[in-house]
Amino acid sequence: MLTLLAVALVAGEPDAQPPVQPCEPDPPGMSCVPGGPFVRGADHGPEDARPASRVFVSTFYMDRDEVTHAEYQACVKARKCPPAGPKYVDYDRPRQPVTGVSWHDAVAYCRATGRRLPTEAEWEKAARGPDGRLYPWGDEPVTCKRAVIMDETGRSCGVRKSKGGHPEKGRTLEVGSRPPGIFGLYDMIGNSWEWVADWHSRSWTACGDACAGPDPKGPCGGRDPCPGHRQRVVRGGSWYWPASHATGVFRRPHFPSNEPFHHFGFRCAASVEEARAIRGNR
Repeated sequence: MLTLLAVALVAGEPDAQPPVQPCEPDPPGMSCVPGGPFVRGADHGPEDARPASRVFVSTFYMDRDEVTHAEYQACVKARKCPPAGPKYVDYDRPRQPVTGVSWHDAVAYCRATGRRLPTEAEWEKAARGPDGRLYPWGDEPVTCKRAVIMDETGRSCGVRKSKGGHPEKGRTLEVGSRPPGIFGLYDMIGNSWEWVADWHSRSWTACGDACAGPDPKGPCGGRDPCPGHRQRVVRGGSWYWPASHATGVFRRPHFPSNEPFHHFGFRCAASVEEARAIRGNR
């Protein structure tokens, strides 16, 4: 865990950074994440999240909620998104996060709505804030009052599936079932894993300049193909996994095709310019 003392010891501000654009009115369903440096990673914990360092991210906007099943299926019906979604029962309530989508499906949805997947740096700043906290609410441990995870009561904080086999495996809950964290964002920790734009790297050190600021996009700038990289990243933990996965620094790699299949979801982001276009189209 990155303590407040550790934050104080992290390297100083980046030598050069662009001007910080002010937050403008939020597009519907999104919140502004102010630009500036933030503490990414941790010196203790998962090896691929090391080391802690200061990274600059420009002002951007993030969806307040994970994209829901109803929202994604509306995009499919409009023939703007490929058919995708849960393969198991009791994951298809309208306000549950859409799950079972590939990275490509998530990219298609965000593009169809004038947005994009957040970079990994953007996601982590939105989940942690600027000062190295481990969670959207601070450094207090994750509990079922704060996030939908697996705890001593079971998966989904003890909420069992109401249909199908293996009810003990639980399910996602409706978005916004827990209090919002920093920047007014819901479920950044727990409920559903969330795809981000970047290719996975063994560590921030191994990623090198591609993961340094300002506005890093990871190996190959996120472009496909990326020699030596086969897996993208999901963040935030989920209803199925314990507290150790539900932090602002935990990184999980997986193949962008989502094969083998997992119940991954996502939310979208937008730059200041993209947000202006979204507002203009409403």
